[in-house]
Amino acid sequence: MRRLARLIFSSYPVMMPVMLVMILFTSIINALPSVFIQKIIALININSSYAAISADIFKYLLILLTLYILSLIGAFIYSQLTAFITQGVLKNLRCEMFNKMQDLPLKYFDAQERGDIMSKFTNDVDALRQLISQGAPQLLTAFITLSAILFIMLYYCLWLTLITLIGVYLMIKITKRVGGRSSKNFVTQQKNTGKLEGFTEEILNGQKVVKVFGRETASILEFNKLNQELFIEAEKANKRANTLGPILNNIGNILYVIMALAGGLLILFSVPNISLSGLPMSISIIIPFLNMTKQFAGQVNQLSVQLNSIISGLAGTGRIFNLIDQEPELDEGVIELENIKIKGEIKFNHVSFSYIQDREILHDINITAKPGQKIALVGSTGAGKTTVINLLTRFYDVTQGEILYDGINIKQIKKSSLRKNLGMVLQDVNLFTGSVLDNIRYGNLTLTDKECVQAAKFAGADEFINKLNNKYNTLLFNNAANLSQGQRQLMAIARAAAANPPVLILDEATSSIDTRTELLVQRGMDALIKQNGRTVFIIAHRLSTIRSADIILLIEQGRIIEQGTHEQLLNLRGRYYDLYTGAFELK
Repeated sequence: MRRLARLIFSSYPVMMPVMLVMILFTSIINALPSVFIQKIIALININSSYAAISADIFKYLLILLTLYILSLIGAFIYSQLTAFITQGVLKNLRCEMFNKMQDLPLKYFDAQERGDIMSKFTNDVDALRQLISQGAPQLLTAFITLSAILFIMLYYCLWLTLITLIGVYLMIKITKRVGGRSSKNFVTQQKNTGKLEGFTEEILNGQKVVKVFGRETASILEFNKLNQELFIEAEKANKRANTLGPILNNIGNILYVIMALAGGLLILFSVPNISLSGLPMSISIIIPFLNMTKQFAGQVNQLSVQLNSIISGLAGTGRIFNLIDQEPELDEGVIELENIKIKGEIKFNHVSFSYIQDREILHDINITAKPGQKIALVGSTGAGKTTVINLLTRFYDVTQGEILYDGINIKQIKKSSLRKNLGMVLQDVNLFTGSVLDNIRYGNLTLTDKECVQAAKFAGADEFINKLNNKYNTLLFNNAANLSQGQRQLMAIARAAAANPPVLILDEATSSIDTRTELLVQRGMDALIKQNGRTVFIIAHRLSTIRSADIILLIEQGRIIEQGTHEQLLNLRGRYYDLYTGAFELK
């Protein structure tokens, strides 16, 4: 709460004080009517002549009317400011959260469910909205109103004030006990909401797989299980929080009766009144006190109603701050490759790597890729091929050894600059909402339409693009679900070619392309290499795609066990020969 308050005040240093003044102003005004009610009753009690008191009563009623009008104006101002500040804070937080996601390392996303992250942008932000717009203002209003009423009570009668404080103490104890229990449930509720959204997002993305394997019933059962867990925690949290209202309301009613009884007894037995006002105990004090007692209990009750949004909002705020507080991707690099004439030479010098300490994935890897060369990485699944690429792109950093880009240790190069000079096509293609042209120029927004078309021709994508309804202006959406897998991969290759990096990485980029299209892509890639002297890394299972590679590296269990050209490796009659001739199948 303290951190949230600092954030809000720093964002709106002028509006927040104005809003607080308006809340203070209206809260005090709302506590004052009892004062004038006391004066009116005292006038009626002292004077029996209507003519003698009508002028004074009219004056007090006019004051009351003025106060209510001022309260209305104050409430309008602070409600408008509250809406503006709330939405402004949420907008800034969403921007900060999204910007933070761009700065987080890939290992964070590897360990988090996407649905849970999305839940922080939706459910948690909405819970925070309710906290700022309703919970916190109600909390502040109640505190000020209760303080003002308590002061007025002390002003008129100490005895009745003590009775009120006993009742309020009981209300606070119950609120603390029930609220403390429900707060844990609200925190768990937010977490379970994230789990449910994560599972839902996962199933929606994999609907084809779900249907192909007949997993509909199993998916429903798993969803019901997660939904039941969410229901249990939400039911506990809201049940405990919602029971506060009726309990406190009835305590307020009992307090009202006790107050009336105590006041009557004080008058009946002529107990001396102890007060700041010096007024004797009379009906003119008892009736306003009963009104203040109702108002006092009502404020506590109203506060309990907002307990849900306060606790849920704080739980959501904690999850939001947890995302914001994540360590960003470190970048100690200072060199920008744009200021250097790049050749595209890559060297791995005695590189070893472990995702988990003491469990080495790569062992003493040595690779030299000269400008214009095509380097192929082959091996069993899990051999470490993709890990090599993750180290080159600095998605992860080497445990031992070094990787050089044109003789420069990549740790000395700014990550943004390094990645701008490394084009990459993954096996899992991601295309974004927009036109075909928008997706091709995704890595270089300065490209002209003509240059985008040229890149598509190099990649072999031009033929199918021209068959689309609007050709290069065809809109893609939902990760280009209106294209086939092979077409999407060709689009990704065209996007990488358009970015025109000195080094290009193809991670199983042709796995979903038919043989004819594969030949077109190979011709396009060969043309790209010859035209710009581009260095290309290819990860492939299909050995037919790498026959023309200058160097083929066979990786098994994190070690390079064979390397050479296609012909050289066949002549060795080793593992590569067995793979190529079918004597040994990849695991």
